[in-house]
Amino acid sequence: MTFKSRLTLLTAAAVAIAILVASAVIFYSTRNQLRAELDKSLRRSAVPLLVAEPQAGIVGPRRLFAELQGGSLETQSNYVQIISSTGQTTAPLGEAILEPSESSLQVANEGGEMFTTETIGDESARVFTAALAPGVAIQVARSTEEMEASLRRLGLVLLLVSGGGVALAAAAGRLVANNALVPVRRLTDTTEHVSTTGDLTRRIEVSGTDELARLASSFNAMMEALDEARETQRQLVADASHELRTPLTSLRTNIEVLAANRDLDEATHSGLLNDVVGQLSELTDLVGDLVELARGTQKTFEVDDVAIDALVAGAVQRAQRRWPDIRFEVSLEPFLVRGTPERLDRAVTNLLDNGAKWSLDDGVVEVTLRDGELEVRDHGPGIEPEDLPHVFDRFYRSAEARGMPGSGLGLAIVRQVAEAHSATVVASNAPDGGALFMIRFPASS
Repeated sequence: MTFKSRLTLLTAAAVAIAILVASAVIFYSTRNQLRAELDKSLRRSAVPLLVAEPQAGIVGPRRLFAELQGGSLETQSNYVQIISSTGQTTAPLGEAILEPSESSLQVANEGGEMFTTETIGDESARVFTAALAPGVAIQVARSTEEMEASLRRLGLVLLLVSGGGVALAAAAGRLVANNALVPVRRLTDTTEHVSTTGDLTRRIEVSGTDELARLASSFNAMMEALDEARETQRQLVADASHELRTPLTSLRTNIEVLAANRDLDEATHSGLLNDVVGQLSELTDLVGDLVELARGTQKTFEVDDVAIDALVAGAVQRAQRRWPDIRFEVSLEPFLVRGTPERLDRAVTNLLDNGAKWSLDDGVVEVTLRDGELEVRDHGPGIEPEDLPHVFDRFYRSAEARGMPGSGLGLAIVRQVAEAHSATVVASNAPDGGALFMIRFPASS
């Protein structure tokens, strides 16, 4: 069964239940009202008989019946009889046809009145029993056939109305389902189109602000994110291919020269080998950067409380060995960060290498950690204003950096690691020159 059919069925069922409940309420309310009217009619019919002052016993009622037959007293009841506390019955038209019950004998003996439903012959009748005199009660009965016929007609009408209402509800439910599922059909058509063609540019028209409109908006946002992710992936592959091509070509050329010229002098041979080693190192760094970048901002790594001050101190020591001509000035305050030590170390190392690379010979790189804010500042030429918005983009290299070693991935990795640890990274120019990079870490909770 399709969702539209289920929605139609549920709508029709809900309306049908409501109609049936309403019909049942109407039917039983009408039946109770008709019975109440019949009871009132019986009591009104019994009033002239009750005020006729019959004498006690069976003799008095004969005079009452005589007056009744003579027309001095009128009643709309179908049947009247008098009973004594001993069970004797007297009827105006002959033999009594309603046998006294225990409750009616109790009324005759103790007084009071009551309404009961009895069977007289083959018909159901409503009976009013009231005390007439000590030891005597009068019973006024009327057939309920007329009331039952009215109820049968009402039941038939309600049944027809209910059936028509259910049919109308089914038609209305189908109409509602058709209109309500238009956005769902659009969503289905779009997802089928995307799964068939791989076209992530397809969007759903959004109208309104209801739940389905929000679903369509969310779907569009998801498609935009997927499209951007795929485009980023394509760009990453293209840029990585481009970056890998240069060192590979140079590496291949040097190896071919070494292979073709085995009688090279020692200096040339040594220079070519050094170039090969350097290019292999460059390739290794580039592949490592690509692997780190491919991890994205996933948070599936094992995390722990990391003393970021100790981690920065260790990274500075290693950077000092790589950059012996650079002086690192360090000021660190203790601070704990919840994260992955290896990835945090990679981000800090990239910032230190970037600062050292852009520093002048015998330059200074200032490293400060205070209140969870790590600042790495060099005293180089700084960042051009047009480059500032792009320094954390993958493979982005400014005009000045294109002649320097590097892949353009170091700062992109810094931003990625920061985002994975709910931190923020900002690049700016220091007031008195040089570039300033700052990472704001959240405290370990």
